[in-house]
Amino acid sequence: MNNFLITSAFVAGAFTASIAQSTDTTQALTVLSQPSTATAPTTGLMVSGYIEAYYSHDFTAPKTAQERPGFLYNHKRNREVNINLAFVKAAYTSERVRGNLAIQVGTYGQYNYAAEQALVKNIFEANAGVKLSKTKELWLDAGIFSSHIGFESAISKDCWTLTRSILAENSPYYLSGAKLTYNTPNGKWTLLGSVLNGWQRVAKLPGYSGPSVSTQVQYRPSSKLTLNWSTFVGSDRPDSLKQGRFFNNFYAIINPTGKFGVILGFDIGADRKPIISGDRRVGNGSYVWYSPVVIARLATSDKSYVAGRIEYYNDKNGVIIGTGTANGFQTFGYSLNYDYAILPNALFRIEGKVYTSKDAIFETNNSLGKTNTSLTTSLAISF
Repeated sequence: MNNFLITSAFVAGAFTASIAQSTDTTQALTVLSQPSTATAPTTGLMVSGYIEAYYSHDFTAPKTAQERPGFLYNHKRNREVNINLAFVKAAYTSERVRGNLAIQVGTYGQYNYAAEQALVKNIFEANAGVKLSKTKELWLDAGIFSSHIGFESAISKDCWTLTRSILAENSPYYLSGAKLTYNTPNGKWTLLGSVLNGWQRVAKLPGYSGPSVSTQVQYRPSSKLTLNWSTFVGSDRPDSLKQGRFFNNFYAIINPTGKFGVILGFDIGADRKPIISGDRRVGNGSYVWYSPVVIARLATSDKSYVAGRIEYYNDKNGVIIGTGTANGFQTFGYSLNYDYAILPNALFRIEGKVYTSKDAIFETNNSLGKTNTSLTTSLAISF
């Protein structure tokens, strides 16, 4: 434990010194938990960047374990200083045309893009768009882009908690395809429809003819409330299994710019039971998984926040998270984190997290246990 504290202090101090002369170009404490990067200018080319260094210490896992549990994909490396996500982004914007290209490195890409071809593993974002109307905010974009599903993104500084929720880790962070987006003139409604290559896939899954489709309906009646419903219809299985997927993501962000705010999220998905031989199915109906989450955040000063999270993920049939145990994956998560903006574009964070599972699924020194405890620190800068 002493070694961990010394290492964490060293990392924070070293990075603080290295960024002391950074220029203030973005705000470290983002008010909305939406996938985003630095705001693009009205027209022209803008280059921006982001880097997040982290140290995660899993107190439950064996000392030789180098990775966090298998259902996690961010801040994955255990007991070592590493980079979760770093990217440089070029964004071009004009009145009727826009485009983005961001090249990434870090363990986020290593684990989330593990199934992709080598050529695209370092692409965080690559898309082109055109405005279809001279008077309406109607855009057609195509390429690889951040997912519109969920309130958390891979960019940690844009999220209320340092680490991602279980539901975010196990739903798409990125999507590939084409999307049509319409924003109403009053700015209160966003409507999106997309045709995709699959469930977080750049290249289609072998044996799946697709395509998949996804939608989003978002309503923002005021700066104090955002309501969102996103869907995915398609599959993440070969056609031979005839296993369609229908997924819903709901969330509400309440008072995000105030001293106290709350996020309420709920995911529910269903995969049709597979064909096992000929036209015979395992059974009638579908395998269902779901996950509620509540996050509360309190501003303790103009530079700091405290946030707490309670979540639950039920996937007893192992559709998304396989365990091979009698009850499958039925896990509660609890976390508490503290954020401090060292500079407007430099954010230090520390978070403690505990998982408790119905079955013994967590690796320990002796066998498997029902609980997992960890502490994660990070330092993120943007420019």
